Amino acid sequence: MHKGEGNTAEPTPPTPVPAALHRVLGLVVSREATNRAEIARRSGLARSTVGQQVDHLVGRGILQELESRQSVRGRPPRVLTISPRAGTIAVADIDTGASQVAIADLSRRLIAQDTVDIRIDAGPRAVLDAVSERLLTLLEKHRRDPRRVRSVVVGLPGPVDFEQGCAVQPTGMPGWDGHSVSDHLRERFHAPVVVDNDVNLMALGEAAQGSSGTPLLCVKISSGIGAGLITAGGDVYRGADGAAGDIGHIRAVGADNVLCACGNVGCVGAIASHRAILRTLGIPESTDDDPLHGARVLAQRVAKGDPPALHAVRQAATEIGEVVAMLVHMFNPRTLVLAGPLSELRDDLLSAVRAVVYQRALPLATRKLTITTSRLGPGSGLHGGIALATQDIFSARGIARLLADETEEAEGTA
Repeated sequence: MHKGEGNTAEPTPPTPVPAALHRVLGLVVSREATNRAEIARRSGLARSTVGQQVDHLVGRGILQELESRQSVRGRPPRVLTISPRAGTIAVADIDTGASQVAIADLSRRLIAQDTVDIRIDAGPRAVLDAVSERLLTLLEKHRRDPRRVRSVVVGLPGPVDFEQGCAVQPTGMPGWDGHSVSDHLRERFHAPVVVDNDVNLMALGEAAQGSSGTPLLCVKISSGIGAGLITAGGDVYRGADGAAGDIGHIRAVGADNVLCACGNVGCVGAIASHRAILRTLGIPESTDDDPLHGARVLAQRVAKGDPPALHAVRQAATEIGEVVAMLVHMFNPRTLVLAGPLSELRDDLLSAVRAVVYQRALPLATRKLTITTSRLGPGSGLHGGIALATQDIFSARGIARLLADETEEAEGTA
């Protein structure tokens, strides 16, 4: 059975998918073609070949063909889309104070989402069990068969070994180092599991909107500071060991007396993260009743023009701007997105970061650069997880697995 496979290499690869079928499905998934004639024209395949592959995909419940609502003369055109019964995607964006969960169909349509109020320091088993239960509840509530979950994607707020599906030496995450998140969730959902860094998913979510140019650099300012980079080709840059983007541990000038959770001194995350600002202002990060207490209180104080709060935010933004200016020189992104709870203080954060970047970076690196805050807000990681899941599901290997699963399910109900 292929549904138990995840981040790690598949021991028994499914039967390869014919190139024609992969091409036909790819055009429908990307919405480059919506009917048989368009597929034939764009693919260069014979109409008879297109017809065979479409009939095969419709018969397997992966595509559906419906009459268009557009008013035309003669016979209404038939439109091809991903079938709602092709399966479901489950996504969890795990953060330090709470986790976001969502389910979506294979066309990337968000079906439902929810929040799980559990701190990450409760440990991997407690957090993953709570997240799993909430996802199963959403599936039941929206009448989605848990046996037809095609992919589970999880974002973690720390370095991730993408191949092994686990966190690697994360700070502030006791018990998570080396714990196989992919194995844990495969046992619950019997589906492929993909584990990635949370900022990578946020960057993917922003890039998937189509309105943001790539390369895209997303910087999340939360309990720590991290970055995710989407290349011009739409791929996530993860680095050799999953440590790419862990920019919170870059040394800040003049902060040698500030101890970071990693054990070093002077890390920019220790002086400019959302958590660091709250500590400076004496605001508790969370309470028993409100895991987002600190973010709410800081936003209120900034909105009221509280001088210490404004100074702390602007000073942090200046420190972040220095690091971002260096990243702009290194990666030359087309779009820079600021995300996380601090990004909700849009004017004060954005203006200060922009000022430093345009002052420090050379004109060649900034002349076409757009600096903005997240368009999706806290949901960007969920949308990125959905995008990552569909990339996997509709890859050549993923389609083969999907077809094999459909065959097994059809034989099981026969």
